[in-house]
Amino acid sequence: MAPGNLQANAVSDYVKFLRDTSPYINTHRGKTFVLALGGEAIAHANFTNIVHDIALLHSLGIKLVLVHGARPQIAERLKGSAISPQFDQYTRITDSATMVCVKDAVGSARISIEAKLSTGATNSPMHGARIRVLGGNLITAKPLGVREGIDFHHTGEVRRIDHKAIQRQLEDGAIVLLSPIGYSPTGEAYNLNYEDIATQTAVSMGAEKLIIFSTSGGVKTPQGDLLKMLSLNEVPQCLNVLKDNVSLQHALMACYQACENGVLRGHIISYEDNGALLTELFTLEGSGTLVLKNGREVIRQATIDDVGGLLELIEPLEQKGILVKRSRELLETEISRFTVMLHAEGMLVGCAAIYPFRDGLSAELACVVTHPEFLNRGFASRLLAQLETQAALQGIKQLFVLTTRASDWFKEKGFVDSSLDELPAERKSLYNFQRNSRIFCKNLL
Repeated sequence: MAPGNLQANAVSDYVKFLRDTSPYINTHRGKTFVLALGGEAIAHANFTNIVHDIALLHSLGIKLVLVHGARPQIAERLKGSAISPQFDQYTRITDSATMVCVKDAVGSARISIEAKLSTGATNSPMHGARIRVLGGNLITAKPLGVREGIDFHHTGEVRRIDHKAIQRQLEDGAIVLLSPIGYSPTGEAYNLNYEDIATQTAVSMGAEKLIIFSTSGGVKTPQGDLLKMLSLNEVPQCLNVLKDNVSLQHALMACYQACENGVLRGHIISYEDNGALLTELFTLEGSGTLVLKNGREVIRQATIDDVGGLLELIEPLEQKGILVKRSRELLETEISRFTVMLHAEGMLVGCAAIYPFRDGLSAELACVVTHPEFLNRGFASRLLAQLETQAALQGIKQLFVLTTRASDWFKEKGFVDSSLDELPAERKSLYNFQRNSRIFCKNLL
């Protein structure tokens, strides 16, 4: 390929990327996201890239609360002080000597984060960012106390998040940074779990998203396949499967508790993969596991506002000759015939249409399309099932479909071979012999 063509393709890909991300940018602007980063993420080589991506989100008008942990940093300080760490299962027992190390490690981790967010060197991704990072005594804590005979000393739990103060700082254009230490009304400092802080902050702020960085990058099946989406009722079973992966189990539990209490979406992404945060937020495919408060995809009747999305979905198939071309005017006229499927993030990822015949007992199923990034996930099957139910409720007994490429799929869904003679006369007269579409039908119960 000539250099000029390579350059033109690169420009075309760049323009397409910007156009594809613009709906997400518009959707996310002004929303509040809570990001939870463990000490492992801060220590990882990819952390600088994560900070660059956080700066980009801030520049796009997204309100950000960062919650950090410091578990490996604390372990390092304890080792240097010859103090043996004590745990009851996953919870650290923080005696007075340990608390000194906790304060040292947490303070050092916080300074490291603030320093990276303050970078503004020329020719760096942070140039011109001028980010203000604010915090303070925004977390009121209480002691965990003595449980089953074990005194946890300075280990505490969240009592209250000062969400109003956080909101004021966000409205003033700052990024709020919360460390895993809280303070009691008596002036005591307590070592807290950063995931618990993140969860309760997201809930109290009414955040749009809770995003947790994990080494695994999401929940996977026993076969190793990433689960892109989980509804709340699917989470308990996954938690049982993750008993041997405590870190990921806690991340999933945090997302579950947040969504149970009003947060719309929880995300688990990798802190090791460069660009995982941007991929999760600005692409349909995503990079991790999305936990949804209100189920999975939404299937509904199309409206006039969906015409643009429908055109983007079907035009590539029209250009290949797989679908008959429909103009914008025709789509606007026939929009009531269409049913659409929306991704959890609001993007249109599937559609289909039903055209009833005059007899009122039969109809044509047409324009069954799934976004190419979401093939083989059952989207079209769920959409077809919904349409069949709707058609049956309207008294339709038989569905016809004409296709040039998807014969096997329709057969798998219960359609059987039919013929031109069996088509209703009004559709038979419009049959395009040049396309030579195969005809199938299905009787609805």
